[in-house]
Amino acid sequence: MSIFVDSNTRVVVQGITGRDGSFHANQMIEYGTKVVSGVTPGKGGTLFQQGVPVFNTVKEAVEATRANTSVIYVRAPFAFDAICEAADAGVSLVVCITEGIPVRDVAKALPFLAARNVRLIGPNCPGIIAPGKKVKVGILPRSIFKPGPVGVVSRSGTLTYEVVFQLSRGGLGQSACVGIGGDPLIGTNFIDALGAFEKDPETEAVVLIGEIGGTDEQEAAEFISGHMKKPVVSFIAGQTAPEGKRMGHAGAIVSGSAGTAKEKMEAFEKVGVPLARIPSEISSLVRDALGRRRK
Repeated sequence: MSIFVDSNTRVVVQGITGRDGSFHANQMIEYGTKVVSGVTPGKGGTLFQQGVPVFNTVKEAVEATRANTSVIYVRAPFAFDAICEAADAGVSLVVCITEGIPVRDVAKALPFLAARNVRLIGPNCPGIIAPGKKVKVGILPRSIFKPGPVGVVSRSGTLTYEVVFQLSRGGLGQSACVGIGGDPLIGTNFIDALGAFEKDPETEAVVLIGEIGGTDEQEAAEFISGHMKKPVVSFIAGQTAPEGKRMGHAGAIVSGSAGTAKEKMEAFEKVGVPLARIPSEISSLVRDALGRRRK
């Protein structure tokens, strides 16, 4: 198993003929992902590289190729329509890479997705990968990932790559890695991913990478305390961020005491979650946690 994606995942790429869509579609195909179709309005009936058929609409693509997952690379002004079109076409998972989508658009999209029982990962995220299943949906760099027992969930894309590189180099492969995105409003949060990892038999420990802004990490700490038996190791980015200054993501801004790194770290310490002070400490903390679990 894995979480959210597996060997049965069949991907339709919205924006497959654009610069980003075409590049990453090829990367996904080369990794082993079943990219079965693409969508670019006006280019239906053509073939993308490696023989992937292109359709004018997601509905046509789903009906013809049985795609069950969409990944979106369209520009922000058109992303809301792309998300809703994918959900209406019958896919069960939408991964939205696009950044800069207005919060009001996401707020409108979420109930639309919920009514159709469709999961959204993102927006403004790197996507999801399951190394053991050779499935990659998004922009995650495949070379750093190795199959293994560690689940990774993160608000930060580039920091995820650093942590995964160090895990892999230390012999700690990953069951799955999901970048949930750093916008103020997202489709899949820490609790969703933690709950899925807890149920996944191939995951033995979880790394949670948080950052300043909001209260998602504090809510995750409460969930871990009450619902998780598997060990979790955490790192919080932005420990030196000044109040009122956005650090990278739209959601990474300290606007009150609850949004500080200190508050988030205290919440994890309170429920016994080991905290890495710097990313390079994560591997050793995970190894210790796995050792205790396996005794």
